[in-house]
Amino acid sequence: MLSYLLAVLAACANAASSVLQRKANKDVSSEQNLSWRLIWSLFHRPVWFAGIAAICLGFLLQATALGFGELATVEPILIIELPLTLIVASRVFGNGMRSREWLSAAAMTIGLGGLLFLLSPTAGRNGHVHWYGWVFGIVLNLVLVGLLVLLGRRGSVRGSAGAYRAALLGVAGGSAFGLTAALMKGMTRTFSHGLVDLFTSWEIYGMIAAGLLGVFLVQSALNAGGLIAAQPGLTLSDPVISVLWGVFAFHEEVRGGWYILPEVAAAAIVGGAVIALARSPLLAGAAEET
Repeated sequence: MLSYLLAVLAACANAASSVLQRKANKDVSSEQNLSWRLIWSLFHRPVWFAGIAAICLGFLLQATALGFGELATVEPILIIELPLTLIVASRVFGNGMRSREWLSAAAMTIGLGGLLFLLSPTAGRNGHVHWYGWVFGIVLNLVLVGLLVLLGRRGSVRGSAGAYRAALLGVAGGSAFGLTAALMKGMTRTFSHGLVDLFTSWEIYGMIAAGLLGVFLVQSALNAGGLIAAQPGLTLSDPVISVLWGVFAFHEEVRGGWYILPEVAAAAIVGGAVIALARSPLLAGAAEET
């Protein structure tokens, strides 16, 4: 139960971070997309540092949640970041949520609750993954991120091409955060052995590197095509990659057999609600504002 609460708090912190980072991208030239000049420009905006502080708090809450629960349980809960982002954006940008947003948020909540009930994840091998499992998984994960970035770099950053780039970079950023979550889960095992083992383990530095990569890709996605294009892939790819890590690397067990069909149906409800919320006029207004 504690892991559920911590995951919800992490989603709240991530939602606040999303709105703050979107405000920070105001008037930043799209020519700086996928360039470290973008981060340099954001360094001069105090609101961006507030957003980074919020995402760091979210990471800490997420790490603590993973210490008490499984990847396949904690990460899907973080999807509620999207409706929470809409609620925060409605306050920041002065637009109230309409019935469509509330209905989509309710559908997402019901679908997510049904999905977690149907999956019923159980613990794996206490965070232990063999070195070859880490190597294979990390290489595969980074290859996926690299391919998405290469595809996203093709073409212009304006108009529909900009939205296409934002969508691909959003998926790439979410995939990098999925890797971050897996390394975070592995880090919780070394943390139980003490601070010395924690800071001398490779997982914590790999987690930091993957997290920074994810932040950079998300900033580039927001800069390329705005919220509506970037948000669905970013929201959905993180838990999908995390669950795959949980099942195949950490050997977390989920229900199969006849449960698969209702699990797919519940996942489809969540996915549809994410897409509906991502097309909300609130996000469109936030994109114009930022």
